[in-house]
Amino acid sequence: MARVVRTAIDAGAVVESVARCDAGAVLTFSGDVRNHHLGREVTGIDYHAYERMALKEMNKIEREVEVRWPNCRVQIVHRLGLLSPGETSVFIAVASPHRKEGFEALRYTIDTLKETVPIWKKEIYSDGYSWIEGS
Repeated sequence: MARVVRTAIDAGAVVESVARCDAGAVLTFSGDVRNHHLGREVTGIDYHAYERMALKEMNKIEREVEVRWPNCRVQIVHRLGLLSPGETSVFIAVASPHRKEGFEALRYTIDTLKETVPIWKKEIYSDGYSWIEGS
């Protein structure tokens, strides 16, 4: 099940939640806060969400992946609150029998999350801030 957290994401636990003996591939995506954007120094990102709806949409994505790629398992974890450069804001793990399906499922998961999940970010710069759109 998808999760929204306010503390550091335990990537190892997310991987363990999907790994299994019949999975020849375990693929991950880590979305990390970078220290720059469009030529500006980023000092942090403050993530906000409509949590109930975000969880509902993230769980929907996980179910869609498991229907579209029946041998895949996926888990999404997104962090909320103020994060510093280098910290992980979203972590996704996909386990699949073969890498091709795993890569497809992973790409679909992050792209769909960016398009449909109500999570917003306020990017904080050394000289101000800006609200950033999803995808």
